[in-house]
Amino acid sequence: MRQPARPARRTPTRSRPGDGSVRIAAVDIGSNSIRQIVADVSPEGAIRIVDEMKSMPRLGTGVMETGVLAADAMDRAVAALGRMSMLARQLGAQRVEVVATSAVRDATNGSAFLARVRRETGLQARVIDGAEEARLSFRSALAHFDLGTGRTVVMDIGGGSLELAAAAGGAIDHLASLPLGALRLTETVLRDGIDARSVRALRKHVRALLKPELSRDWHGSRLIGSGGTFTNLAAVFLAREGVTTARNVHGTDVPRRDLEHVLEWLAAMTSDERRDVPGLNPERADIIVAGLAVAAEVMARLECRALEVSRYGIREGILLEAARVVPTIADTGEARARSVEDLATRCGFEERHARIVQAHALVLFDRLGKRLGLTSDDRRLMADAALLHDVGYHISFDRHHKHSYHLIVHAELLGITPTDQVMIANVARYHRGAVPKKKHSGYGTLDRALRSRIRGMAALLRIADGFDRGHVGAVKSLAVRVVRRGADPVLRITPVAARSGDAMRLEIWGAIRKATLLADVLKMPVQIVAPDGNVVSTDAVDSAELATAS
Repeated sequence: MRQPARPARRTPTRSRPGDGSVRIAAVDIGSNSIRQIVADVSPEGAIRIVDEMKSMPRLGTGVMETGVLAADAMDRAVAALGRMSMLARQLGAQRVEVVATSAVRDATNGSAFLARVRRETGLQARVIDGAEEARLSFRSALAHFDLGTGRTVVMDIGGGSLELAAAAGGAIDHLASLPLGALRLTETVLRDGIDARSVRALRKHVRALLKPELSRDWHGSRLIGSGGTFTNLAAVFLAREGVTTARNVHGTDVPRRDLEHVLEWLAAMTSDERRDVPGLNPERADIIVAGLAVAAEVMARLECRALEVSRYGIREGILLEAARVVPTIADTGEARARSVEDLATRCGFEERHARIVQAHALVLFDRLGKRLGLTSDDRRLMADAALLHDVGYHISFDRHHKHSYHLIVHAELLGITPTDQVMIANVARYHRGAVPKKKHSGYGTLDRALRSRIRGMAALLRIADGFDRGHVGAVKSLAVRVVRRGADPVLRITPVAARSGDAMRLEIWGAIRKATLLADVLKMPVQIVAPDGNVVSTDAVDSAELATAS
């Protein structure tokens, strides 16, 4: 099975690519905003972003009432498109693809506007219908999520319309476009103001239009949302969770209950109050409630427990189609595994050591995870953190654990939520050096539950790393059990040598020096049993030495 497109990332240079890639500019003229992306697209579908530009002229303002694009909105749009055209030329784009959606499609002067755009900017835009919008959004999702199994619904909420693409096993089954855009609904249903009553009326209106388009066959589907409504929702959700260090919001899982809480919370505010909400773009403060109400009704109709947020949309779909990249379908986990491996490889990781540490960490996790309050979902985080724990060597040995944190936080990792990515980075960061402390930036802002999980996994990773202190694979496996020392429990770890007769002195020393955090979180001493039966314990090691173990 072919792999899906690799994650989009900003290329370090604006020079033209030499790997067979084609440089393309894609522009989406929407009802609320105009967005441009300039990127190098490889034959395999890897997207390397060169530059991006955005403007919010709100072309769709008043179209429902007047039937035409307003003169001032057209002026703002043409000015923005002129800048985008110039940027595309300066960056050497070989093709510039421009599409216009709901506002231009619905306005009686839409053709005249596009003629003016061509005359003043040189850009030739084509109007696409709602089904094409939905298909392009799905094409983008196919490149950035593993959609090879099960049923999936991709929804894109723009300023003027809602697009839906329902697919099974990665193949589109149904496309729909409904007049449920955030700007349109704000100007019509919410025109007299936002309060609990008007939001209920809006949701009733949305529910009536959704029912014929989403049958019960799609109940329980995986739900992916793209567009500004969802990226802003994710940013607000992450801010409320204390996750402020995530590089972007792609892949954020927003539970349905949290969406409802955020919707109710924002609806009770004035527009000015919403402008100050952490994570919310102030320019979207007046239309975000309508967008979230639509999202909430789609979730209710599908009976979804959560939705996944995509930061990619129509533009990326345009890029892939313009480059004639054949759509690919991947099964669950493929993109994630490939992204982690690619990051490790790009950073020149010491693979043998990383995989040995990963194996030891997972043995410890399987034996102690429940005691630490960790779940099966955390096991994957543990595995990824162990594989990536030393990628900071790519920058330098000194403080390499902190370099690992920054490299992981700023990487584009598909299939991993921003919260999980921040957790992986923190677990890797604490594989050596100081133990996690609330005063540490990047850790202290996280909520208590996340900090607790990080401490538990970091405690396991520290010992796992210590058992390969010499990077020679001297420890083949670990036997882990909790025993009683009188009335008190003790964790006893017995390393099994890879070579008969090996005393593993360096490895035992390395592990016990890094065992204090595990002893602390388990609230019991940690003992390591040497091949000759000698036992070393955290009780007998100097605590100051343990606290700064490397």
